[in-house]
Amino acid sequence: MLDYNHQMKLYERITALIDQAMDAERCQQKPRQYLGASRLGVACDRALQYEYAGAPVDPDRSLSGRILRVFAVGHVLEDLVIRWLRMAGFELYNQKAKGGQFGFSVADGRIQGHVDGIIKAAPIDLGLTLPMLFECKTMNDKSWRETVKKGVTTAKPIYAAQMAIYQAYMEGEIEGISRNPALFTAINKDTQEIWFELVPFDAGLAQKMSDRAVKIIQATEAGELLPRSFMDASHHECKFCSWQDRCWRLA
Repeated sequence: MLDYNHQMKLYERITALIDQAMDAERCQQKPRQYLGASRLGVACDRALQYEYAGAPVDPDRSLSGRILRVFAVGHVLEDLVIRWLRMAGFELYNQKAKGGQFGFSVADGRIQGHVDGIIKAAPIDLGLTLPMLFECKTMNDKSWRETVKKGVTTAKPIYAAQMAIYQAYMEGEIEGISRNPALFTAINKDTQEIWFELVPFDAGLAQKMSDRAVKIIQATEAGELLPRSFMDASHHECKFCSWQDRCWRLA
C-alpha cells in the first residue's frame, strides 16, 4: 500500500503538470490590442491604461494555475446555465448563425465587447420584454450573497457598467436591447444556487463608460499617465492590482 506522503507528492506533481499545460495554452493566446468593455468599470484609470497598453504585470502577479482553473470552471458553469435556460423555455443565443459571439467594435477597433448571449423569447408567464441582454457571472458564496442582498448595481458596479455599455453599443445590431432590462445571472460556485436579476438600461452610465474609454485611449496613445484613483498603495484595490509595483515605483 502506498503511504500518504507518496500520494501527496503525486498530487503535487500532477497538479504542476496541469498548471504548466494551462499556462502554455494561455501563452499561445493572442494578447488583446483593444480596451475590453467588460473592464471599463474598473475603479482606477491608470490600471485600465496599463491593461490597454499591454504593460507586463508585476512578476508575482502572473495568473497562477489555480486561477486559470477557476476561470475554466466559470466558463463551464456559464455553459450549463445557458443549457438549463434553454431547457426551461428560453430562446437564448450565445453564438451568431455563422459562428462567433455577439459583440461590437468601435473607435477603429480600440473598444470591443463580446456578450454572453441574447434572449429572443422566454416563457410568457414571466412577462419579460424582449429581446434582452443575457449576462452571466460565477461567484464564490460571499460575493454571491452580497449580490443577492444589495443587487448587482451596488454590489458589483463593474458588472453594471459592462451591461450598460453592451446595451448601448449592441442596439444597432439588436434593436430594442437598450429599451429592455438585461437579465443578469449569478451562479454560486459553492452551492450552485442561481440568482436572476433584471437590470434596466442606464444610459447615463453607458455614456460615462464610453467617455472614460475614449479618455483612457487618448491619454495612453499620447503618452500621458493618468492619476491613480487611490492615494495609498495599501488600499484594497491597489493590493489586488496586477500593476501595483510598477505603479507605485513611479511615486
